[in-house]
Amino acid sequence: MGIPARIGGKASAAGSRGFTLIELLIVVAIVAILARIAVPAYSSYVQQSRRLDATVAIRNIQFAEEKYRANNATYGSLAQIGAAATSSEGYYSLAVSNTSATGYTITATPVSGKSQAADSTCSSIQLQQSGATTTLTPSACWSH
Repeated sequence: MGIPARIGGKASAAGSRGFTLIELLIVVAIVAILARIAVPAYSSYVQQSRRLDATVAIRNIQFAEEKYRANNATYGSLAQIGAAATSSEGYYSLAVSNTSATGYTITATPVSGKSQAADSTCSSIQLQQSGATTTLTPSACWSH
């Protein structure tokens, strides 16, 4: 006397097993919790990596300024040195100010409407050149 494989023409409960609604809801809840933790951490890393776009653009302008100054009495504006007003990836707008015979200031500001505008740690990244002294502010935005 064995256990019948089918009862009433249907598969027995032991032979056919799927996921219950409770099991499925537990898996969905776990995935939601992991996503809630992972997305902000990922966004922070993306913002940090995009700061490199600003620092590279600032350094390129710095090199162009030094080249321009070698042939002129003062440092030049963005137009005079032939530099773009936005970074190569388009996350930062660039400006040169306080140009003189001995120095200048280069500022990179996140473009509003782009995701980098939410970077509150580095809302403005600057390089100030004054004679032989170069100041990078804020310093946390220059470390990668």
